[in-house]
Amino acid sequence: MLVRLLRAYLKPYSRPIALVVLLQLVQTLATLYLPTLNADIIDKGVVKGDTGYILSTGGVMLAVTLAQIVCAVGAVYYGARTAMALGRDLRAEVFDRVQSFSSREVGRFGAPSLITRTTNDVQQVQMLTLMGFTLMVSAPIMCIGGIGLALNQDVPLSALLLLIVPALGVVVSLIIWRMRPIFRGVQERIDTVNRVLREQITGIRVIRAFVRDTHERKRFRAANTELMDVSLRAGRLMSLMFPSVMLIVNLSSIAVLWFGGHRIDSGQLEIGALTAFLSYLMQILMAIMMATFMFMMVPRAEVCAERIQEVLETESSVVPPLAPVTELRRRGHLELSGVEFRYPGAEEPVLKDVSLVARPGEVTAVIGSTGSGKSTLLGLIPRLSDATAGTVLVDGVDVRELDPAVLSGAVGLVPQKPYLFSGTVASNLRYGRPEATDEELWQALETAQARDFVEAMDEGLQAPIAQGGSNVSGGQRQRLAIARALVRKPEIYLFDDSFSALDYATDARLRAALARETGDATVLIVAQRVSTIRDADRIVVLDEGRVVGTGTHSALMESNETYREIVLSQLTEEEAA
Repeated sequence: MLVRLLRAYLKPYSRPIALVVLLQLVQTLATLYLPTLNADIIDKGVVKGDTGYILSTGGVMLAVTLAQIVCAVGAVYYGARTAMALGRDLRAEVFDRVQSFSSREVGRFGAPSLITRTTNDVQQVQMLTLMGFTLMVSAPIMCIGGIGLALNQDVPLSALLLLIVPALGVVVSLIIWRMRPIFRGVQERIDTVNRVLREQITGIRVIRAFVRDTHERKRFRAANTELMDVSLRAGRLMSLMFPSVMLIVNLSSIAVLWFGGHRIDSGQLEIGALTAFLSYLMQILMAIMMATFMFMMVPRAEVCAERIQEVLETESSVVPPLAPVTELRRRGHLELSGVEFRYPGAEEPVLKDVSLVARPGEVTAVIGSTGSGKSTLLGLIPRLSDATAGTVLVDGVDVRELDPAVLSGAVGLVPQKPYLFSGTVASNLRYGRPEATDEELWQALETAQARDFVEAMDEGLQAPIAQGGSNVSGGQRQRLAIARALVRKPEIYLFDDSFSALDYATDARLRAALARETGDATVLIVAQRVSTIRDADRIVVLDEGRVVGTGTHSALMESNETYREIVLSQLTEEEAA
């Protein structure tokens, strides 16, 4: 999986990679050439007392060293740029794929896991790539070149390599084989820590309200300890790597000096050749150590690559049309016909054979008990999810055949839990229509009954909004979200229980202002309050995912027992009448 991912995303950078390989090749060859020159200085210069040869060969060594440094710097520079570009591309690709997900896919992975995959997992793959360009490219060149030059110095002594190299390979392979499943556990524990931390930061008010600080500390401590324990297991294995390698390296050096000393004593080997052979042995072992350091990162990067690829290969259940309709008649006529929605693997559908019509200039309301599928129904219109049966039509066109941008322009949604982005009041209001003027923003705020509190802010439209709108109240958040939809000026307004945080007086003023502002548009309201929807032109009653009644308030009070029960749970007979 890791190789496939790197092959796909490094393909555009073939030229910089080729340059890195070339520079590493030159740098490694220069490194390999230095021990031979050093051996010549000892055998032909020092032993024979030839100062001129020492100086001339020393000059060559300096030039080779300079070339080695230049090539090493260039290789690191281009390797780092390519690795960082790979990380950027992977993050962008994961982000784009997540943006295409419906609520079903986001719920399957979970927000904490998606954040970890986009940041930490990509970083692990990026670091492996960087280390690969700086270490792994030169390691095989140095290992193979070192073996060849060691053979050139003394063939019998090189027989020791037949024992040393396989021994190193076996030790490293065993440790890496044990590390891979542990690193998968590390990434999963990071997901858990992210999830717990995200819940605790988001729900800090609830935690303090119920005095659950101690419980939450224990919960975080447990998740944190699990991450520490599995990290320690990985650390223990990693700690075996270098001592094992160094033990083999030191035993190898002793063996070379022992057998080499006997060969020098018998006149079969010169001192310079033994020095060069020892240098080549160290270079071979250093190359294997560099590869070992690389291989220590491979198991974790491979697990991370699998997690990234899992996101990239997940197809959204909301598929863009192949031949999208790019124009609408711009009337705002909305129709749901025989709509069913079922979650994967669920025994019963959430919505069953739902049909309704919402026309321009009319207010259509949907009411029902908790869990009857009201919000799910509303989410099918802007394609937050797709109906599993039936059709959702906007101006006579199935929403699954509409260009997403056209559908987005025709529909304005105010969700049940309004979300504001970090920035200013103006930047949030212009989120769906960046070209809106300040005058249009103030007009939308006035209609949404939000002008007073925005004017009371020191900076007005430029007043800062914290992430999620946490620095404003729930009612202010709802009104700003309504103003944001009004700035968009769509043909269809969808209000998903968007007045629940407002007091009755503000609710009444807001509905009266909305009626003037959206008089020509199609308005579909989901609400729990009967007072919010009793004046609607058409009320649709949902019960356990089915439409059990449609009509005006007075008609439904007389003919629909479900609606009557809902109304009388909130109002008296006199108030309902």
